[in-house]
Amino acid sequence: MPSSTTSAYVPRPGISPPNVLVIGEMLVEIMADGIGEGFLELQRFSGPYPSGAPAIFIDQVARHGVACAIVSSVGDDDFGRLIVDRLRGSGVDVSAVSVLPVLTTGSAFVRYRADGERDFIFNIVGSACSALVADATSQATIDRATHIHVMGSSLFSPAVTQLTLDAIAQVKRRGGTVSFDPNSRKEMLAIPGMRRSLEQVLAATDLFLPSGAELSLLTERTDEAGAIAELLERGVQAIVVKRGASGATYHDQACTVAVEPIPVTEIDPTGAGDSFGGTFVATWLSGGSPDYCLRMANASGANAVMTRGPMEGNSSKATLERMSGPPAAPANPSALKRRDHP
Repeated sequence: MPSSTTSAYVPRPGISPPNVLVIGEMLVEIMADGIGEGFLELQRFSGPYPSGAPAIFIDQVARHGVACAIVSSVGDDDFGRLIVDRLRGSGVDVSAVSVLPVLTTGSAFVRYRADGERDFIFNIVGSACSALVADATSQATIDRATHIHVMGSSLFSPAVTQLTLDAIAQVKRRGGTVSFDPNSRKEMLAIPGMRRSLEQVLAATDLFLPSGAELSLLTERTDEAGAIAELLERGVQAIVVKRGASGATYHDQACTVAVEPIPVTEIDPTGAGDSFGGTFVATWLSGGSPDYCLRMANASGANAVMTRGPMEGNSSKATLERMSGPPAAPANPSALKRRDHP
């Protein structure tokens, strides 16, 4: 696999301007104020914070001025109004967010342990977002999309999974592109149908954004170099490996580009990977070079961890450019081959 410190230019996909779509959960997060294990004793909490991996991602895309939308469902309650208002205020098209009066908006309780690990209680299955179904409004939103981003965490519901796969097929037929963040653990593969769903999305993916061990979650090769080579051979156009406090690496058939971490004081890492992904996709679709996209996304993740709350550290393009330094001049353009939906 070629390796270079000189970046190749990441071209725009065939359709311009970009219009980015996500389909999936919108929820609120309620955080324990004290460090410890679990929720078995009386304790204080902060929140509710707007959350949900697709929502954090698309909020960050909107902050780059890129047209974008989310297809989701919330309950007719204050939690739902809170997150819809946040996304709308950032510039996200929320017209395809349905309000279901019978069900409640999803939620998650989280508490940090002393070692930095977290305990969660999720109230998503049976919530409004698990009852998401296609309708005329969601179809109109899908019809406008030129790019769809998929979060593995959103494939928990057969109905949402099918809606996502149908949207991928439509976007690809129009010449659009797909990015995929597996956002999952090996344990999730035990869920009936989950591996098949993840593999179907990966088969249509142009830009793959795994974190650490997720790189080889769906490959036969388990070593990093082998997994990257296998994914590129299978038709993925570009791979961005998120390494958290160790930076990030970009790979395609022409080059490998790495960025070092930005030293910051970590307060809350929840959502940082989603913020990273939102920035990378927004800059990638706008024609940024790999080193520019990677440095901007790296700055986005670093900025996100400095603020308490999963979406509170999302940032404007101008803020991230100040953090990441001056952009490098792009090299010669090369054509991005659009992959057809299998």
